[in-house]
Amino acid sequence: MNLDTLRSLLLGFINLTPGHVLMLAVGCLLIYLAVRHGYEPLLLLPIGLGCVMANIPKSGITDPHGLLRIFYDAGIATEILPSLVFIGIGALTDFGPLFQAPHLVLLGAAAQFGIFGTMLVATVMGFSIKDAASIGMIGSADGPTSIYVASKLAPALLGPIAVAAYSYMSLVPLIQPPVMRLLTTKEERRIKMPYTERPVSKTTRVIFPVTVTIVCGLLVPMATPLIGMLMFGNLMRESGVVDRLTKASQNELANIVTLILGIAVGSSMSAENFLHWRTIFIIAMGLVAFALDTAAGVLFGKLMCVLSGRKINPLIGASGISAFPMSARVVQKVGQDEDFTNFLLMHAMASNTAGQIASVMAGGVMLALLVK
Repeated sequence: MNLDTLRSLLLGFINLTPGHVLMLAVGCLLIYLAVRHGYEPLLLLPIGLGCVMANIPKSGITDPHGLLRIFYDAGIATEILPSLVFIGIGALTDFGPLFQAPHLVLLGAAAQFGIFGTMLVATVMGFSIKDAASIGMIGSADGPTSIYVASKLAPALLGPIAVAAYSYMSLVPLIQPPVMRLLTTKEERRIKMPYTERPVSKTTRVIFPVTVTIVCGLLVPMATPLIGMLMFGNLMRESGVVDRLTKASQNELANIVTLILGIAVGSSMSAENFLHWRTIFIIAMGLVAFALDTAAGVLFGKLMCVLSGRKINPLIGASGISAFPMSARVVQKVGQDEDFTNFLLMHAMASNTAGQIASVMAGGVMLALLVK
């Protein structure tokens, strides 16, 4: 075997840099967290493997005609994959609790404060307004929306933003409770909110997604792709006439799209793009964004508690983020830690589903203001 042949066989090792080695370790860490600890495995597992593949030198996999580049260009740069994910989310979402307490939609809106607060901090730290807006969207607690906005405003930051968004979503049970307890009293956490389910007609359930699409689309046209796909999935669910499509959206479509989306996001985590001080800052600001969202929701919940004559438990404000249904379950647990007879889940679900809509609208506002 001559020297040239040997060099060809060892091309990957010869071109391996310390940066590549570090990113290979990061990819393996994401896979470990997904498998060993169950942190958002549906996304972190493919993201981790995508990161590993993207950092193998001379593989050609991220070249203009390489496999991962094709996934990225066809799925993320064209908005297709994040939009398709929302069809599955809509097909899985029951807006019934929100119909029972429509006033709780205000908590979904209030909990988006973290997006704009984080954006302000990132701007002060020297990031461009588009980069800062993309970083702020981590606070939406909505992975597809964060990816969608970042792909338009700050493609170079897509990798760390996606990793931060999905990592902190999986850590909601650890991040939210301390903030919730800090901002509420024991008496407030014990407030009971009786839940009486009123029948909601099928007509109302069918009209709702159509109306939301029209109203939100007219208010924030840039949000139409995401809000439209979210409501399309819900329309299929509530119509009851396309069960096959609904089940496919909830299962096969959601699974396939999530798989390709994760690998495509991982492909953006090359050593050249990821190893930068801004990555550490983005990861840190993601935690700040989640904490600010939780705080804003709880504080607005306290205001509603006072205005309602202490009929609203301020804890449900924390579920105004889009981490559905995990955040609602956290609210239920924190409430029952104070009083095991207190059941807040359905009220928290109302706030949580409102947060899904609000996060998409916030993303649309960012795009409307910044996309030229």
